[in-house]
Amino acid sequence: MHRHMTTGWLLGIALGLLATLTTVPDAAAAGDAVTVWNANAVAAATAACIAPLNDPFHESRIYAMMHVAIHDALNAIDRRYRPYAFDRRATPGASPEAAVAAAARDVLVPLIAQLPLELVTQTCIDAGVATVESDYAAALAAIPGRAERRRSRDDQAKAQGIAVGQAAAAAILHLRAHDGAVGPFLNFACPQPQDTHPGEYQCTPENPFIAFEVWEDVIPFVLKHSSQFRPGPPYAVDKKKYTVDFNEVKSLGGDGVTTSSARTADQTETALFWYESSPPKWNRIARTVSADKGLYLWENARLFGLLNLALADGYIAMASTKNHYNYWRPVTAIRNGDMDDNPNTHGDSAWTPLRPTPPNQDYASGHSIEGGAAAEVLKQFFGTDRISFEDTCGTCSDPSPVLRTYTSFSQAAAENAYSRILIGFHFRKSIEEGTEYGRQIGNRAANLYLRPVD
Repeated sequence: MHRHMTTGWLLGIALGLLATLTTVPDAAAAGDAVTVWNANAVAAATAACIAPLNDPFHESRIYAMMHVAIHDALNAIDRRYRPYAFDRRATPGASPEAAVAAAARDVLVPLIAQLPLELVTQTCIDAGVATVESDYAAALAAIPGRAERRRSRDDQAKAQGIAVGQAAAAAILHLRAHDGAVGPFLNFACPQPQDTHPGEYQCTPENPFIAFEVWEDVIPFVLKHSSQFRPGPPYAVDKKKYTVDFNEVKSLGGDGVTTSSARTADQTETALFWYESSPPKWNRIARTVSADKGLYLWENARLFGLLNLALADGYIAMASTKNHYNYWRPVTAIRNGDMDDNPNTHGDSAWTPLRPTPPNQDYASGHSIEGGAAAEVLKQFFGTDRISFEDTCGTCSDPSPVLRTYTSFSQAAAENAYSRILIGFHFRKSIEEGTEYGRQIGNRAANLYLRPVD
């Protein structure tokens, strides 16, 4: 990996998961219907104010369900991979492009419309839905209308494609209608007395609530249950390895203003480059690699289906594990370092991370879980880890965007994880266990789901 351009600044300071950055993801100017609708979905999530930072939980569920519908619709037309929720055959001649568009639209519109007003405004929801409807109209209009004598047949193929796409969308919506993704999603119990024992989570300074504890109750897409593959516990605060991790994040994770930091310029760029939520980041990487490898429509349907199933389950597993261990964040640990019963840690009551700490527990790092899951799916799908690619910063506003290059998926996942130390969010134990946790989730998804029919 090497740096191409200087670090940019964020469009705004995010308050944990409730930030309101409005960076619009890259449009899929070229690509097949699957990758176009993947980019459309990210654009809709941005318009709906859940991306690129605010609510990756609902975002990951939406992407997973949309790509399941797309995958199943295409495989109803031509069965190449095993379906997930919709196991029927389409009328011969159905348009694949119309099927993809209808499947995507019929999942995105109701799920965006159902986003909780606890987290977003009705204006955001309306904007997200409008974006989808506009993209859908454009997609259908672009499906070729050929010579007059063939127009009737084209119209029939389009109608049949729409029908199978709608049926596939209805199947996954029905399957997930009661999957536990219900709120309230913010727990405001933090103003009440908290457990102040060393190592126990306390609400972060900027956020008097815990976010998405209830997400552990969501039924997984590929895991047997939310605690499958759960790692062992974090370090006790009186252990030598904890002291090493404490000093590392204390030294590197400060904001450089209130708190000094030993980060290099490249490390600061790394921290901000990976600040973006995982669903838009890893889907953009997948689109880049897909284009480089020249994947066809059905291959993309499987790739993005597997990727987003794994990412969605990563957040479910993350919530379950964070709740189980309830481990404190570095900002709390460092500010209370003189009161943690560890004589080798030295506190700093004013220590401030590079960006405000998200309002949930440290262990295990969700960003690292997502990176491990995504990298493993990509590795399994392409049959090798060693694929080079380039990506841009999704939450930077430089006129010339920051670009970074990687020679493997695991290299990107490792840097993604390390960025959470550099930004001051996690201890090293959390990112290392998180990456391995995600790798196991990605491996299960890639090897058990959407398998080739032969």
